[in-house]
Amino acid sequence: MSLSDVDVQKQIKHMTAFIEQEANEKVEEIDAKADEEFNIEKGRLVQTQRLKIMEYYEKKEKQLEQQKRIQMSAMRNQARLEVLRVRDNLVVDLLNVARQRLSRMVADPIIYQELLEKLLLQSLFQLLEPRVLIRCRQQDTLLMETALQRVIPGYVLVSQKPVEVCIDQGAYLPSNLAGGLEAYSENHRIKVSNTLEDRLDLIAQHRMPEIRKALFGANPNRKFFT
Repeated sequence: MSLSDVDVQKQIKHMTAFIEQEANEKVEEIDAKADEEFNIEKGRLVQTQRLKIMEYYEKKEKQLEQQKRIQMSAMRNQARLEVLRVRDNLVVDLLNVARQRLSRMVADPIIYQELLEKLLLQSLFQLLEPRVLIRCRQQDTLLMETALQRVIPGYVLVSQKPVEVCIDQGAYLPSNLAGGLEAYSENHRIKVSNTLEDRLDLIAQHRMPEIRKALFGANPNRKFFT
């Protein structure tokens, strides 16, 4: 039985509708899959960028923290150096005051005479040479001659060594020194410096921990000092 034209047209429309429906469903499926893939890729890109941004700011934060530590360390060092500078200046001022007191002590001839004799005797015992050359300030020449007369007999008695001591009148110590003397062996190979400035510096060097403790208190970083 042959189909009429009407039946044929109906079947064609039916098939066309079916194909269009299939095509639409396929398009919707493709769109849905594309949207899903787009969202996935977008999420991946967003997460990647988020991680990069977080990493960037974490790095920046670490850099800022490091710069802050460096600046704080520099400030602490600068403050520490300033404290040390001020303390050193105080020690220098203290030594200058001590030098001024030396000058006042030298102004008393009785005290200074006794001091010169002690310094001379000490110098002779340090050298233990048969011939000794003494240098003093020119203004101390008479005091030194008196000291030689008083000290040499006692030195010879104790050391059991003869000694010939003379004052170097061709090369005096600078007159602006506080006082004291320098003693030389005959060949000038051995020197004992007993000027008042050198004695003060020597005492200051040996007693510096005690001086600093008296001025600034105990240093907690130096446990070995008693």
